[in-house]
Amino acid sequence: MTSTASETAAHSPAFDTLSTLLHTRYSCRAFLPEPLPRGTIEAILATAQRTASWCNAQPWQLTIASGATLERLRSALQSHMTTTAAPNPDLPWPREYRGVYQERRRECGWGLYEALGIAKGDREASARQAAQNFTMFGAPHVAIVTSDEALGVYGAVDCGAYVSNFMLAAHSMGVGSIAQAALASYPGVLREVLGIGNDRSIVCGISFGMADPAHPANHFRTTRADSASSVVWRD
Repeated sequence: MTSTASETAAHSPAFDTLSTLLHTRYSCRAFLPEPLPRGTIEAILATAQRTASWCNAQPWQLTIASGATLERLRSALQSHMTTTAAPNPDLPWPREYRGVYQERRRECGWGLYEALGIAKGDREASARQAAQNFTMFGAPHVAIVTSDEALGVYGAVDCGAYVSNFMLAAHSMGVGSIAQAALASYPGVLREVLGIGNDRSIVCGISFGMADPAHPANHFRTTRADSASSVVWRD
């Protein structure tokens, strides 16, 4: 892209809108209980469906739980978390976080805890906050995102792109959201409560609804590295 083309893109209304959404979206960790209108959810879904995917496979499927079903899921996950074995996700967790990735992970965690008044080293309080993942932070809706298990890592990559677009579409409509890998910890519970088949790999969840503006967790923002740190030019 020439410098002239780059400058043109940076000043186009579409670019400015996308940039604003990307710079203002955040992971919502406290929701108001009121459910969203079905039409709002369907509009988000229709927009996210435009996500690009490998060979246009569009492997993502969402199981959206609300109301009584969501309450059953919350209860089952919290019970499972406290009484049974370690997490056993369909897709393996990262083997380790190294170097700058570990530094960013720690910065994110410590920043959130500081916003919530949790002191470094207070393992009991940090564990209570981590457990909030399994309450979906009080969200009125959760979408469990799955891929065809035969597609392996490529299906999961496509689902990641979909999740990002879902959250941007939600944010554009004033809806809060958070992507949650933690919800994939116990796939057996999700399959039992939501009827998800073994032919689907559970990738993650997205909790969503209207953000609670008064909660301190929703005033925390993560940082981003400069884009130059992610690029190697070979001219």
